[in-house]
Amino acid sequence: MANPLIALVGRPNVGKSTFFNKVAGRKISITEDRPGVTRDRLYTDATWRGKNFTMVDTGGIELKSEDIMWKEIVKQAEVAIETADVILFFTDVREGLLPSDYDVADILRRSKKPVVLVVNKIDEYSPEKVFEFYSLGLGEPFAVSSEHSQGIGDVLDEAISYFPEGTEETVPSLKIAVVGKPNAGKSSLVNKMLGKERSIVTPIAGTTRDAIDTLFERDGKYYTIIDTAGIRKKKNVDDNVEYYSNMRAFDAVRRSDVCLLVVDSEEGLTEQDVKIIGYVHEQGKPSVILMNKWDLIEKDTFTTNRFEEKLKEDLKFMDYYKSIYISAKTGQRVSKILEAAEEVYAHANFRVPTGELNDLIGDAVRMQEPPSYLGRRMKVYFSSQVSVCPPVFALFVNDEGLLHFSYARYLENTIRRAYDFSGTPIKIVVREKKDED
Repeated sequence: MANPLIALVGRPNVGKSTFFNKVAGRKISITEDRPGVTRDRLYTDATWRGKNFTMVDTGGIELKSEDIMWKEIVKQAEVAIETADVILFFTDVREGLLPSDYDVADILRRSKKPVVLVVNKIDEYSPEKVFEFYSLGLGEPFAVSSEHSQGIGDVLDEAISYFPEGTEETVPSLKIAVVGKPNAGKSSLVNKMLGKERSIVTPIAGTTRDAIDTLFERDGKYYTIIDTAGIRKKKNVDDNVEYYSNMRAFDAVRRSDVCLLVVDSEEGLTEQDVKIIGYVHEQGKPSVILMNKWDLIEKDTFTTNRFEEKLKEDLKFMDYYKSIYISAKTGQRVSKILEAAEEVYAHANFRVPTGELNDLIGDAVRMQEPPSYLGRRMKVYFSSQVSVCPPVFALFVNDEGLLHFSYARYLENTIRRAYDFSGTPIKIVVREKKDED
């Protein structure tokens, strides 16, 4: 199961993003002294007193505004409230209670979720400063100063006390999100993989509205498959239900271990497919592209090759992709999907021994030196793989500004030729280490 989710909500400019950055330990949310800076939901994983959780920062809620941007921000915040296990409701002691605070409080009461009331921007605590906030009817206010890191621990203590019991998964399973456009055959595929009619399947696009998790066992291994609604183009999302469906699908990608990217072979790879695949790539998730409805394609000896050439052309940004040509309707090659998911997940978890990596990068640098810039050339002192899922390789260099995109690509290709990272993105980062010469 996913980590418990803590959502930070409130009207604009009450200090949610500052709190978020303090807990995250780094500046993720942009913080400025004006409302509306945080428009989208931002996530970070964190730990407090041994409890792991995910925290989401949201844009400020302005319910009475007719501005289109504010309406989009409110939608984002409502999705966060809907999916959260605990809500931190931020208010501002300097401005006091405003009508919009009561509006947000009404939403939170209707959500039936645990709410921790945070009174922010208190430089020096005194009981009378927070007394008026009891009128919100959300229990005891917690006085904090996010900017000065005061009271944050008390808020987190209260938040984790509401975590649902048994949040640790009793049966470890590989979490697989099935994503794609509407009517690409996702639900039919899930039903075929599970061997039962678990999702409603109709030829009408958009039947599946929620991301639905199903735990199942196959050959002694456990999997959680997450069936999602079809992800529509933004301009085609014309009501709240569709909007929420898209957001839940993106959330499913975020909490998955592996993504199955379902493409309608009859339509071929479309611009929307590429955008969805690109989102999975940006999230650093291993994936398998499933060219579905392959039984409906008229074939000759070169049909698969033509499709592969199209994939290579359109997916230049992720030439590590792994594809399978399937039919959810007939079951053609569906049996290969779990094996492929396990394979790309293993690749995402693979660690290159540090000695081997340094030899590999050293040879690559000697074969092709980094390009010079204003008479300076990047020197690589040391290399190390610093994380997995996705694999991240750190280069310790003399000047991090000297790594050109094309050279990073050259080093990535060098690593991929030496080790099998098919199906998973890898990242190369640079860390500056002063030249001791």
